[in-house]
Amino acid sequence: MKKKIISVVGARPNFMKVAPLHRQFQRVTGIEHRIVHTGQHYDENMSKVFFGDLELPAPDVYLGVGSGTHAVQTAKIMMEFEKVALEVQPDLVIVVGDVNSTLACSLVAVKLCVPVAHVEAGLRSFDPTMPEEWNRRLTDIIAEHLFVTEPSGVKNLIDEGVDGSRIHLVGDVMIDSLILFREKAAKRNALSEFGVAPREFMLVTLHRPSNVDVKENLEKILAIFEGIGSRTTIIFPIHPRTRKMIREFGLTERFAAIPSLRLTDPIGYLDFLCLMDRAALLLTDSGGIQEETTFLEVPCLTLRENTERPITIEQGTNQLVGLDVERTVAEGLKALDGNGKRGVIPELWDGRAAERIVRILCEKMGVQE
Repeated sequence: MKKKIISVVGARPNFMKVAPLHRQFQRVTGIEHRIVHTGQHYDENMSKVFFGDLELPAPDVYLGVGSGTHAVQTAKIMMEFEKVALEVQPDLVIVVGDVNSTLACSLVAVKLCVPVAHVEAGLRSFDPTMPEEWNRRLTDIIAEHLFVTEPSGVKNLIDEGVDGSRIHLVGDVMIDSLILFREKAAKRNALSEFGVAPREFMLVTLHRPSNVDVKENLEKILAIFEGIGSRTTIIFPIHPRTRKMIREFGLTERFAAIPSLRLTDPIGYLDFLCLMDRAALLLTDSGGIQEETTFLEVPCLTLRENTERPITIEQGTNQLVGLDVERTVAEGLKALDGNGKRGVIPELWDGRAAERIVRILCEKMGVQE
């Protein structure tokens, strides 16, 4: 009998983490690997684009839970995923990252006495106001197998009293995807579509409510765009909700008055990777972007006061700038002049993290690779 494993994806960053795992599981005859998409990120078109870009099959199950408050969304996911788990009777549930789907499906699994593996375990911002921090912490309590991307994660888990036998430092599966698809992404026409040259533009991703749902903070971001936009093109794939907030705050005209700012709909993984690999700098509040820019050796300015990925600061190209307009503009202009922060690629970020994870799981489950 094959061992049945369910991997859960809920938001687009999860796809990049599950894709390399799925490829590795396909090589193991004793495992039947299924993908359940909760639909937490509910833009079906963008989901299809990401699945296509990452060469993933269509999910075996699509729950389609959609949006809602944290409580409503988590509850919906639990109700729907429980039906799937009862039907499939998996031997293991794999969750990744720190979204609501991660915690919800972990809770369902553990209550059904199904072991949980958490990929990207141990990361801590130590910011209790972040919902993701609680998703991370609680999932790590539940999970039997904890797969860690960087040494700080190991230390955090040990400090929290976790048995070391559950902890495995394996590297970063998202970097596995980046390495695999970097050459393919380089052939995309994203730069010509935006009319930009390599190292002559800034790429932006912003999604945290603390940044885009507060008028005063969105005005600070505008001031940053105005300061850096005088020197270079700014490409900003913008979420529909952020567009809505811009309108509600009466900031549409100020955004439109920056001639170098290109607001565009969200774009697929390969096109975004093509742009990120050739940008002069990234401006972001995303965790994953901090890691990807560190690997790509592209300067990254993170509009947060903390990060759960300290290795990107200690070894990588990332800098925390908060919403300090003056400092962010100054660091941005330095990067445009070729003097942005340098870094090194962390150990084990070598494209083989998924291979290590699957090897460990096969050993734990008594399956021959």
